[in-house]
Amino acid sequence: MNLTALNDHPRLLIEATLKPLQGSRFQPTGFPEIGAAEYDAPNGDSRMLLVESAQSMANRLEETCWDEARQQIVPALAGLPYIQVLDSDGKPLINSILAAHRINSPYILEGKDKTVFDMLKAELADMSEGVVDLKKLAATLLRLDSNALLHGVFLAKKDLAGGRLRLPRALSAFIEAENVKVAASGGVKNDAVNPGGDTSKGFGNVPFSRDEYVSPSIIAYFNLDLAQLRGYGFSQTVTDLLIALSLYKIRRFLDTGLRLRTACDLDLEDLRVTRPAEGFELPDTETLTSALPTMIQTATAEGVFASPAITEVTYRK
Repeated sequence: MNLTALNDHPRLLIEATLKPLQGSRFQPTGFPEIGAAEYDAPNGDSRMLLVESAQSMANRLEETCWDEARQQIVPALAGLPYIQVLDSDGKPLINSILAAHRINSPYILEGKDKTVFDMLKAELADMSEGVVDLKKLAATLLRLDSNALLHGVFLAKKDLAGGRLRLPRALSAFIEAENVKVAASGGVKNDAVNPGGDTSKGFGNVPFSRDEYVSPSIIAYFNLDLAQLRGYGFSQTVTDLLIALSLYKIRRFLDTGLRLRTACDLDLEDLRVTRPAEGFELPDTETLTSALPTMIQTATAEGVFASPAITEVTYRK
């Protein structure tokens, strides 16, 4: 795995061509009040469709790090720091990898247990006025939850530097489809006992319409901001770890995460690096899985992670 080929480049851009795993139809993400996000292509001669948004893709990339069956971080990433939230009985409730808003989750910062809140306030107290020290903020996030450095964070609490602590996503992604056409269908929920019953209470026959889509081109785009990661001032060891972690997430998503919805099960056709144009070969999943444990151990030896790596807080309303 040669990451030195990326040293002189500000971005790593990757594209993955996808297709429906079976048949030709797929269901895109939907948004409140507008449904599917259709829009005209820049040249105006075709219809585009947002299959998966940047915010949804961030969640899906984070999910690649978590072993749901074992309720632990995946073995390849053991030793990476994160925050585990326990309920009042001491059982796992949520964690900063899976929680909405990550380390800014109300289950971490709004409960009676102020462990993380007080830690953040103490370490970042000198930013209550003046310019926010992004390097110091990044070092704090690296220690508590390294994933937050990749997917962004906004600590919207007035007691934490007046609510000005935020980092944009370093790793972003979305999925678009080109030249889309609607595949309209429908159905009916049958009530064999009382077809004319009160539908507001779940009785009766209920017909419904359904819109899916077809497209000759579905592409997932991934953008890793290398310049942003370097700007945090970490050692080369830590920077390389964050790059490898990003690539691992992308690979794992394409290997295991393409069943986006019941009616949106996709398959990978082609994967390519578009920037840099040459000189960098994308490592495969096996290479990344083998390399990451050693990279995590080396970073741990530098003392940049919390010890123990898992910070526990108990959520009580």
